[in-house]
Amino acid sequence: MMNYPLLLTNFMQHAAKYYPGKEIVSVYGNGTFRYTYADWYKRTSQLAGALRSLGIKKGDRVASFSLNNHRHLELYFGVPCMGAVLHTLNIRLSAEHLVYIINHAEDRILFIDEDVYFLIEPIKDQLKTVEKYVILSQSGVMPATTLSPVVLYDDLIKECPEAYEFPVDRDENEPCLICYTSATTGDPKGVVYSHRGLVLHSFASSVALGVQEKDCALHIVPMFHANAWGVPFACTMRGMKQVLPGRQILDMGSLCRIIAEEKVALSFGVPTIWIMLHNYLENGGEHDFSSIRQLFSGGSAMPRHLIESFEKKYGVIIAQGYGSTETSPLVTVSVPKSYMETMSVDEKIDIRTTAGMPVAGLDVKLINMETGKEARMDGKEMGEVLVRGPWIASEYYKDPKQSAISFRDGWFHTGDIGIMSKEGYVSLVDRTKDLIKSAGEWISSIDLENAIMGFHKVMEAAVIALPDDKWLERPLACIVPKPDAAQTITKEEIQDYLKDKVAKWWIPDEIVFLAEIPKTSVGKFNKKKLRETVISDILQKRGK
Repeated sequence: MMNYPLLLTNFMQHAAKYYPGKEIVSVYGNGTFRYTYADWYKRTSQLAGALRSLGIKKGDRVASFSLNNHRHLELYFGVPCMGAVLHTLNIRLSAEHLVYIINHAEDRILFIDEDVYFLIEPIKDQLKTVEKYVILSQSGVMPATTLSPVVLYDDLIKECPEAYEFPVDRDENEPCLICYTSATTGDPKGVVYSHRGLVLHSFASSVALGVQEKDCALHIVPMFHANAWGVPFACTMRGMKQVLPGRQILDMGSLCRIIAEEKVALSFGVPTIWIMLHNYLENGGEHDFSSIRQLFSGGSAMPRHLIESFEKKYGVIIAQGYGSTETSPLVTVSVPKSYMETMSVDEKIDIRTTAGMPVAGLDVKLINMETGKEARMDGKEMGEVLVRGPWIASEYYKDPKQSAISFRDGWFHTGDIGIMSKEGYVSLVDRTKDLIKSAGEWISSIDLENAIMGFHKVMEAAVIALPDDKWLERPLACIVPKPDAAQTITKEEIQDYLKDKVAKWWIPDEIVFLAEIPKTSVGKFNKKKLRETVISDILQKRGK
């Protein structure tokens, strides 16, 4: 076989050569921008030339601090394909963590969306390696910013040639992107992705997710979050129409309009978005989902009642995926097998409520926490999920201490606890740190949360462990009621609802109602903050 390197460059050039007329669409608050893969390739070439003129060399880190838009997609390919490393910065991180990861990665240039530049201004004097700021502006107007030196993106690239000699005789194991975990404890940890890893991930994910050239994909997952789940790379590889919604991802009316007008077939998002969309629909929101073939959810478990409601009431199938920053991110997908087509709708929904079965190309096993042996595929025995494969990280960037904890014996230890059915479908039970052990028995906070969110008055629910003198720990339910139920919901009706849903000893003794549940920068429940606030208040009231 030829020793031909697996590079993102191939995807970029393939799309421009064979799908030159396919569209890339950016949606802004004041209008929609459209261009083709041919146009995109020319601008991406100009970007590469501009980076070279600024002295960016092989291996240098170039950061993006941006929403989902076409300029960000140009960075996705232009930076790594010219030889540098793109560092996608999470715009929701704290100032402290932003300073840490920009300095830790040693970013030389910072590309910033015009909608979020003000988040960088307060920390600019703490950034030790940044030499230049570039504003991604659709308006074409330089904001009144204190960042310096600063230039508009289009001004930076406009004088550069629309052709660039992208290096192709390269080591496929060279780094192309770096992304940091959204730490809830300690500093964020950097994960470096190689060209080879992302190319193989794209091949595998396009098969597992059923990506087709005729589809239109809507990128709801932020492009700073685990490579937007790798979807932009897979879509470019297939020459698909891509829609980048920017700020519109939080406006459900706009999101539904985009889906209808652009004929979106596939979209990918976290449960928080799908919960917002479901609430919008339940309140009579206008929509046309006739083009949707499938929605995918990941980041945390999707409540069963929502998957069921989307399918039965709105004709939309939601499948779940599982992964992490360290896994590029796809590990499993909850798509029923072909011989399961004769199952009832409810049985298929049961499959889609799991995290899914491992994607071809990966090894996945569950290790019993008490015996240290591999857990049985019986849907009952719990174990920590371990993963290895060609797109799984082997270490954290410049962090040997944390690397030694998470990467051992050739496996990535995820810290997630799950069970695996005889068919190979993984159901996540909890994080190791979130499992509740009451009177010697394990309680899954995820399962309990999903049960509670099935109650018609509940919008969100997070369950954490409350210290208990008698039972060691007891589940504490933190609940956000639906707006019209905020004044009527009671602890007793929640407990009564759970009586035939979970084991009796799972039912929380303590339930608190909150206006909102704190979330991490990627939309997950921030249980660390809940513990710091809610539990401390309860213990204080108890005199402890």
